[in-house]
Amino acid sequence: MHNSNFKQAGFLTRFYLRKDWFRIIVWLVCIVGLMGVAAGKFDSLYGTKSAMKSIVTTLKTPAMVSLFGPFTAQPPYNSALIYAMEMMVFMGLFMAMMNIYFAVRSTRAQEDSGVLELIRAHGVGKHAPLIAATAELFIINLFIGILEALSLIAAKMDGADAAGSWLFGLGLAAFGFMFGCASLLMAQLSDNSRGATILSYLVMGLLFLLRMLTDVQNPDYTWWSPFGWIEKLAIYETNNWWPVGAMLIGALLMIMIAFYAQAHRDVGAGLIVTKPGRKRASVVLAGPFSLIFRLERISFIVWMIGMLVLGASYGSIFGTVGDIMKTNPMMVQLMGGNAVDAANRVVILNFASLLAIVFVVMSTIPAMQTVMKINGDERKGWLEQIHAKSVSRLQLYCSYIAVALITGVLGLLLGILGMYAAGQSADVHISLDRFLQAFYGYLPALLVVVSATAVLAGLLPRIQTISWLLPAYGFISLYLGGLLDLPDWAVNLTPYGWVNKVPLHNVQWDLALEMTALALILFIVGFICYKRRDMVEN
Repeated sequence: MHNSNFKQAGFLTRFYLRKDWFRIIVWLVCIVGLMGVAAGKFDSLYGTKSAMKSIVTTLKTPAMVSLFGPFTAQPPYNSALIYAMEMMVFMGLFMAMMNIYFAVRSTRAQEDSGVLELIRAHGVGKHAPLIAATAELFIINLFIGILEALSLIAAKMDGADAAGSWLFGLGLAAFGFMFGCASLLMAQLSDNSRGATILSYLVMGLLFLLRMLTDVQNPDYTWWSPFGWIEKLAIYETNNWWPVGAMLIGALLMIMIAFYAQAHRDVGAGLIVTKPGRKRASVVLAGPFSLIFRLERISFIVWMIGMLVLGASYGSIFGTVGDIMKTNPMMVQLMGGNAVDAANRVVILNFASLLAIVFVVMSTIPAMQTVMKINGDERKGWLEQIHAKSVSRLQLYCSYIAVALITGVLGLLLGILGMYAAGQSADVHISLDRFLQAFYGYLPALLVVVSATAVLAGLLPRIQTISWLLPAYGFISLYLGGLLDLPDWAVNLTPYGWVNKVPLHNVQWDLALEMTALALILFIVGFICYKRRDMVEN
C-alpha cells in the first residue's frame, strides 16, 4: 500500500479519542471500578479456612464451571486465586462488549451517518480512518488494562503478586483488543452498523457457549474458544503469558483481513450485500407497527434464535449439574434414591434460577434498543415521511413499544423453553410449569425496565442511554451478588432484584401485579413526555 493511504491517521486517532472521551471514561469507571471494588472485598469474604473451603467446593461444581470456568488451582488456596477464577471470564465479557461498541461506532456507524464521507472528502488517506479506529481501540484497552492491574496491586489481596496483577490487566486488554479487531472485520462485512453489531455479538455468544460446553464436558478442548485462552493465563498460579501472545496474533490477523476487505469495497457498502427490497409493499405493510417490525425482523430473528440456543446450551448440562452424587455412591446408599432425586432437583432449580437472570437481562437488551430507536430514527430523519402521513404520535409510540415488548417477552420465553427442552435429557424430571415460574416471575421486571427506558426516551432523549445502567447493574448484582456478599438493599436497586428466586420458589403474584401496574404507569408517562416534547430539537 502507498503511504498516502495512511495520511492523517494520527490526526484522526486524536479526533476519535476527543470525540469519545466521555464514553471512554464511563466504560473505564465501570470496568476498573468493578474490579477494584470486588478485589477489595475478597479478603474479608474468604479470609477464613471454612469460607475458603466452602467457596472452593462450590466453584468446582459443574454449574459454576459452566459460568466461570474450571477451578484448576492447587492448595493452599487464597483470595487471589478465588478472585481470578470468578472474575476473569466475567470481565472478559465486559471487555468484549466495550470493544464491540467502540469498534462499530468508529467505523460502520460513521459510514451510516455520512460522517466518513465528509472525512474522506478532505486530505485523508483511504485507510486512515480504519488505522485510527484500530489505534483508538489499542489505546483504550492498554489504558484500561494498566489501571486494572494497578487497582489489583492496590487491593493487596492475600496471595496476589505484581506479576499476576499485570497479567490480569494486560491479559484482559489483549482479549478485549482481539474482540475489537474482530468487530472491525464485521464492520467490513456488513453494510450497516446494526448488522455489524449483531454479527459481533453472534461471534462472541458462540465462542462463549463453546467455552461453556468444553469446560463442562472436556476442558482439553477449551483452547478452541478465545474465552478459554483467558482461563489458561493461570493468574496468580503459574502466570502463563503465552495466551496473551496468541490474542495479539489473532488481533493482527483480523486487522489484516479487515484492511484487505476494506480495500475491496466501496464506502457505505459491505461484503455481505443487502438484498434489495420489493418494488411494491406487501399488503401486510399497512401501518407503522408492521413497518417497524419489518425493519427489525433480522435483528428479531437473530435474537430469538440466540435465546433459544443459549437456553438449550445451558439446559444440555443439567444432567451433569444435577448428578451431585456421582462421585459419592456411599451417599446414595445412606440417603436413598428418593432423597437423592430431591437433592438433585433442588440443585437444578437453583442453577435454573441463576440462568433466569441471564435470560431476562439478555431479553431486555433488544427490547430497550427498539425503544431507543424512537429517537435514533427521528434524529436520522427517517420518521419525517411517517409524520407527513396521518399517523399520530400515539400510534408511532405504541408501535415501537409493541415491537419492543414482543421481542423481549418472546426472547425470555424461548430462553426458558430451550433450557427446559434440552434439560429433559437429565435423569431428574422437572415439569414445564415449574420452569415457566421463571418466565412469569421475571416478565414484570422486564416490563418495568423497558418502561423506564420509554420514560427516558420521552423525557430526556439525549441521555436515554443511561437506562443501560439498569440491566448492567442488575446483571452484576444478581449474577455476582452472592459471591460478593452484596447487601439486600444493593441487590434491590433494580427491578430484577425485586423478584424472588424463581423457578426454585413460586411466583409472588401480588408483587408481579404491582410491578406490571408500575410498568403500565411508566409507559403512559413515557408517552406524555414524548408527545409534549419538540421533535426537531430532540
